[in-house]
Amino acid sequence: MRVAALYDVHGNLPALEAVLAEIPEDVPIVVGGDVAAGPWPSETLERLRALGDRVHWIRGNADREVWQDVRGMAPPEMIDFVRARLSEEQLDFLRPQPLTETFAVDGLGRVLFCHATPRNDEEILTRISPDERWAAALAGVDADVVVCGHTHVQFERQVGDARLVNAGSVGMPYETEPGAYWALLGPDVEPRRTAYESGDIASSGWPLEWPTAGPEEATELFERMSRERAGD
Repeated sequence: MRVAALYDVHGNLPALEAVLAEIPEDVPIVVGGDVAAGPWPSETLERLRALGDRVHWIRGNADREVWQDVRGMAPPEMIDFVRARLSEEQLDFLRPQPLTETFAVDGLGRVLFCHATPRNDEEILTRISPDERWAAALAGVDADVVVCGHTHVQFERQVGDARLVNAGSVGMPYETEPGAYWALLGPDVEPRRTAYESGDIASSGWPLEWPTAGPEEATELFERMSRERAGD
């Protein structure tokens, strides 16, 4: 089978709608975490839930922080905004989502999907992180391909025997060209960018400035954060 990897939608409903229009109806979708934390959290979540069993969910750090009473990586203004717009039933839906999912994908073998790394939903590793740090995060993983997101920058690299793919961000990408970034898997890895017409984010009441960093700037920032967390 083939699989569409949609990561970091971040409540951006217009971006999500544009991507869904490009995915064949017989292709399952993995929602790779951080789905609701953005301008249209409820509408985005319900649009994906309406697709039923076609969608497979994994947990992102922002999803967890929305229902958890502990402040984390996401700005508190973001979390408070999203909490106020999700029902208790929707929060209950987000709580039990797994950290990883694994599927057999045509041409690729065993593909493991995680938000940040297979062991943690907020660990920061990037395109330029040292091989040994990635290898530690992937230790014990039985997969030919590992698909992640979290840093909102699309990339691919090899770490030991594992092919590592960052699917990019549908709703809040840090890229050179505007659009919604995602990946279609099978029989190879196809990075995708979908153009769309942005919605009126200001009218949603969104409390933060919408980020516009490019891939190099974002990667360097995340890499500094990663080294600081690791004590390097």
